[in-house]
Amino acid sequence: MTEAAIGIIGGSGLYKMEALKDVEEVQIDTPFGKPSDALIVGSLDGVRVAFLARHGRNHHLLPSELPFRANIYAMKSLGVKYLISASAVGSLKEEAKPLDMVVPDQFIDRTKNRISTFFGQGIVAHVAFGDPVCLKLAQILADAVESSRLTEVTLHRGGTYICMEGPTFSTKAESNLHRSWGATIIGMTNLPEAKLAREAEIAYATLALVTDYDCWHPDHDSVTVELVIANLQRNAINAQKVIQETVRRLTENPPDSDAHSALKYAILTPLDKISVEAKQRLHLLLQKYL
Repeated sequence: MTEAAIGIIGGSGLYKMEALKDVEEVQIDTPFGKPSDALIVGSLDGVRVAFLARHGRNHHLLPSELPFRANIYAMKSLGVKYLISASAVGSLKEEAKPLDMVVPDQFIDRTKNRISTFFGQGIVAHVAFGDPVCLKLAQILADAVESSRLTEVTLHRGGTYICMEGPTFSTKAESNLHRSWGATIIGMTNLPEAKLAREAEIAYATLALVTDYDCWHPDHDSVTVELVIANLQRNAINAQKVIQETVRRLTENPPDSDAHSALKYAILTPLDKISVEAKQRLHLLLQKYL
């Protein structure tokens, strides 16, 4: 099977990478079902990367419907070691304005109906998650934003991403609660990805693309759907430039990541007591420890 060490998940507005050459669509079945769409493997400035449209290329999947486990497992099956996740978000802080980019370093979970682990059904593991993104990958991503010199874009290094269930957006009371917690941005998808990537020993970082202020903002009612869509499209163009530069930097100097050995001390079930079925289901994750 085609392999790629770098994976990209594109969120709302980013359904393909224009700069990808020599592309092939890869259909992958996983023990957790099919991914959101076929994975697109192609060359980005000569580097093989795997791209997945998070909501499907026609945006047909709600955040709560996303096959998170299948998406991450499929990336792992292609040999992905570094995963860049681009995501549209709302801003919870005045200084994080529409079109800005945030590379968050923390998450708060406000989801309700997400399966965010590969484990269970006969095997128990607890990965460390104090730093929920790979800080080395996040730094490379932020440096790539900075060096891209995008007009109208301010980079925010660090910050907290609230992950809510959706698909309905927040009430004003919820939005102000999230602000009182010191959160920077709000979205609906990235935390399950971060948890599963850690279990899959993939270094993960988020490129959060601000489309609008959340409903707390006094000018929120003046935000039109047309404006948000226009911001999505501009964000997608900017994100592709940043991702291209990130891939270049990653290829020149791939960092060692703690995520790459996240399972080393995390599996609590004695290896000889894990069922044959569980070993088969999670062979891709467990093979180096069995």
